[in-house]
Amino acid sequence: MRYFLDNRKRIIITDIGKVNLGHIFENGQCFRWNKAETGNYIGVVNEKVLELSETENEIIIENISMNDFEKYFIEYFDFNTDYSAIIKSIENLDEYINEATQFGYGLRMLNQEPFETLISFIISANNNIPRIKNTIEKISIQYGKFIMDYKGKSYYGFPTPYELSKASLEELRELGLGYRDRYLIDTTKKVIEEGIDLQEFKKMSTKEAKRKLIEFKGVGNKVSECVLLFSLEKYDVFPIDTWVKKILEYFYKNEVEKYDSPETFLKNYFELNAGYAQQYLFYYARENKIGG
Repeated sequence: MRYFLDNRKRIIITDIGKVNLGHIFENGQCFRWNKAETGNYIGVVNEKVLELSETENEIIIENISMNDFEKYFIEYFDFNTDYSAIIKSIENLDEYINEATQFGYGLRMLNQEPFETLISFIISANNNIPRIKNTIEKISIQYGKFIMDYKGKSYYGFPTPYELSKASLEELRELGLGYRDRYLIDTTKKVIEEGIDLQEFKKMSTKEAKRKLIEFKGVGNKVSECVLLFSLEKYDVFPIDTWVKKILEYFYKNEVEKYDSPETFLKNYFELNAGYAQQYLFYYARENKIGG
């Protein structure tokens, strides 16, 4: 990877391999990136408002300093990971993952902030992406810090645990959270009262970090593994949702039956790259309505 600041104070990134912004931001791993009328993507990350665009050979990031890019966003965008090596390790396992990696070319895993990711995926349970994004936006406006006005819109950061703790059950209910309102209050209260630093979960084994996450109300297997994968750098997990179940039924049914559970099959089959394989297969199945 090479990068530099151009004369318009934009960061230009080259020699990064295949990157496709749509495949990154619209694959269900994040909820605060939106496609603008220009085709660019604008998102709120770490109390910064970023705008990304792409050409055939470059990624262009606007509204960011070089210091912030190097300190936080190289890791956030997973730019130091060699995705060609990951794809090479999984694409020949079978024709389905091969098709999925080709379809989802340029996909990258985002390393997101754990508390925001935890709350976001609690909200995601039995929900659809437009509604999830709308709810998270309302929570940020109501309880997060104002960041800036950018291109005609006001942007707010996702609330910290202390900021979100100011929310009452009634207020969250008005934002359309439904039964999840109690989970947000309980989770926020637990983080504050027990002094939990979710960043510390990165130092734990996958099994231990998952056990800790499931202690939060509203967090089961799927939500915990999404948090592990998208914010805690645990790439050996394979979150199972409706689309993944369809994949297992249509593509891997005979193989799954040889194991005691789908999870055991997936982790044995894809090993340490299970999380990456999940993203490719999930995106491929959802976009192509496999079994739909």
